[in-house]
Parts: sequence; structure tokens; C-alpha cells
Amino acid sequence: MMMVSDDYLVECKIDDDSDEDYRGPEEQITTPPPPPEFASKASTPASISPTPPTAPAMPTPTITPSPTYPINRDPHGINQHLKVEVSDVLAEPATPRSIDQVWLYSVVGFEGARIWTYRCLSLLLAVPLALLCGISLAILACLHVWFVVPCIQLSNTFLPCLRSVCMCAVNVFIAPFCTSLALCCSQITITLSNKDWHRMRDKESV
Repeated sequence: MMMVSDDYLVECKIDDDSDEDYRGPEEQITTPPPPPEFASKASTPASISPTPPTAPAMPTPTITPSPTYPINRDPHGINQHLKVEVSDVLAEPATPRSIDQVWLYSVVGFEGARIWTYRCLSLLLAVPLALLCGISLAILACLHVWFVVPCIQLSNTFLPCLRSVCMCAVNVFIAPFCTSLALCCSQITITLSNKDWHRMRDKESV
């Protein structure tokens, strides 16, 4: 027979009042739920899931129109000398001075006449003159491409050959002839007598 030592024994306390505290499910007291104003968020039943917060609507971006800048019609500044203002033409000294309204209307009339006269003339003449300039430029370009540049290139090609032929002709024919003629003429001398000298002086004095 096997003996168990006292070290392995566990003391269990049995309370007799535990039976009195135990109550069946029908004897348990059900507590009513608290009123809504005192109910906390934790007391909401688990079956009712709170609605997820909706994301705020993104504001639609407003497209601002980009400002339109005037086109630079003279990018190379070839007509800077035509920028004439009123102060470049009209100016009054300190005294005498005209009436302010007269000066104001004069400036307005100058600007209006200058602008609208140019607009009317450009309306009548701009297109024909532009066509004429385009045709003349096309003619110059055609002549430059098909006549001037080919002539220059051909002359640069054939002139060295022609130069060598000319140098041979000069060295063979013209140089000896000129040298012999110069030797013949170098032997000629002219002498004048005193009578001829006085006669020439008298003719010059008369």
C-alpha cells in the first residue's frame, strides 16, 4: 500500500454560506437600463453598430484663368525708333501755358489720330504690303540659293585653275615682251638746247 506524505496535501476551505448566495437564473434580479440621458456610450448594445463617419467632401478646385499677355510683335526691336509718345512731340514751357482742358483734349486728339490713322492704313495696306514683302523676299532667297551661291562656289572651284593658266601666259608671253620693250625704251634720251628752253618758257608765260 502506497503512503502519501503531508507535503502533497492541499487544504480546501468549504464555506457553507455559498449555497445561500447562489441563486438560480429565475431568482436573479434584473436591473432596468439607465435613462438615455445618463446612458454612456459603452451601454449601447453590440448589435447596433455605429454608423461610420462620412468623409468630408473634397472641395472642387477652382480653375483660375491664366492672364493673357499681349504678343510681342517686335521681338528683335527693329522698330524701337517708332515708339513716339506725346511728350516726344508736344511740350509746353512753364509760361505761357494753355488751359488744362485744351492740353488734355490736344493729347487725346493726338493719341486718337495717331492710333486710328495707323489702324485704318494698316487695314488697307498691311496685307498687300506684307504679300509684296513676302514675294520680294522669296525672289531674293531664290536668287541667292540658285544663282549667287552657285556662282560663288563655281568661281572658287575654277578660279585657281584659271589663275595658274593666266600666270603661265603672263610668264611666257607678256613678261618677256614688256621686258624687251623696256630695254629698248631705256636707251632713248631727249636733250633740249637753250633756245628750245627759252622758247618753252615764253610759251608758258603767255
